[in-house]
Amino acid sequence: MPVKWNDTLAVGVAQIDEQHRELFERMNNLLEACNKGKGKEAVRPMIAFLEEYGLEHFSDEEKLQKAAGYPQYEQHRQQHSDFLRNVRMLNAKLEEHGPTLPFVIEVNTTVVGWLTAHISKTDKELGAFLKAER
Repeated sequence: MPVKWNDTLAVGVAQIDEQHRELFERMNNLLEACNKGKGKEAVRPMIAFLEEYGLEHFSDEEKLQKAAGYPQYEQHRQQHSDFLRNVRMLNAKLEEHGPTLPFVIEVNTTVVGWLTAHISKTDKELGAFLKAER
């Protein structure tokens, strides 16, 4: 089942929303590959993307937070660190066991669940703060 970006996930900061859309698009690509029986081939590049793009996206978000004096910066940054640690653990599992079907399902569940929860609460709070500061 695809994970669709929709306006309820928008935080109201163009840069952040664009990056979130990219993350959802990539997850959809993985889900589509799974539906076509090619999930095992697509999961390795997805993990690499999550590590690289996650660092970039989180760095951009954290710069905005610091510049605005966001009071929840440390807690937000910790959530980002936790996500990246989870991605590294997924990568270690991938290296150890290979791209099994249960692993591909775990990646989908972990990443989609975290992204949706984080954006819906933590990033929305950040967006409201940043908009109020303008």
